[in-house]
Amino acid sequence: MPRPISRETRLCMSLSGRPGNFGTRFHNYLYEALDLDFIYKAFTTTDLPAAIGGIRALGIRGSAVSMPFKEACIPLLDELDASASAIDSVNTIVADNGWLKGYNTDYSAVASLLASHAVPKDIRFALRGSGGMAKAVASALRDSGFRHGSIIARNAETGRKLAEGCGYEWLPELGDAMPQMLVNVTPLGMEGGPEANSLAFTPAQVEVAEWVFDVVALPVETPLIRLARELGKPVITGAEVIVLQAVEQFVLYTGIRPEAELIEKAAAFARGL
Repeated sequence: MPRPISRETRLCMSLSGRPGNFGTRFHNYLYEALDLDFIYKAFTTTDLPAAIGGIRALGIRGSAVSMPFKEACIPLLDELDASASAIDSVNTIVADNGWLKGYNTDYSAVASLLASHAVPKDIRFALRGSGGMAKAVASALRDSGFRHGSIIARNAETGRKLAEGCGYEWLPELGDAMPQMLVNVTPLGMEGGPEANSLAFTPAQVEVAEWVFDVVALPVETPLIRLARELGKPVITGAEVIVLQAVEQFVLYTGIRPEAELIEKAAAFARGL
């Protein structure tokens, strides 16, 4: 039986342009399993300053932050953890007595996955995207020792800035190049989006690539990941990223790190398995 909600119940939340159910189901599963007096709810907003003010004024414990708010929320916070200040991108807000501190658990999740999958650091990669999540992924690649890469972004301003900040080249389009690792950090292939059936790279590029990494978490098998698997390519999925970063958020909110078996159960529940 879950705890009854009371005035002592602590609220955690998420802010996203397109709210999903993964975080809500993942966190609430763990709260119930660990008998914690917390509840989690996803939101979107057209008034970000008011939403952040609500976190501060109402004593909300913490908030996940997704596109398109990861950079826009920064001026509204009181402090940034090194994980967020290093890349000017926030995906987690923690409130302590009205003091709001921003973190980036995407960065640590990506760095951990690159290491656990033993991706060779001397390969050349192409990363499509230049938003807040792209900053986290590109910075994790840089700090993990990947020296040869391109940032692919039609937005020249954000693309150049990200590439220069991480020591990579910027290209508006990948063209006929055939990198050894393809990294999608755009909404292409996202469930429920206008380009849900789109590939971030050409089939020929996927066929030649040695690694494929798609940060899109839903569906678990994006068109890009599905094609890569069919071609026998090793992959890193957004489903892996979302679980690792959500665990770190849970720890920041509650101070408790669940055991690995419980995390696996929470992730399966969150995916509806």
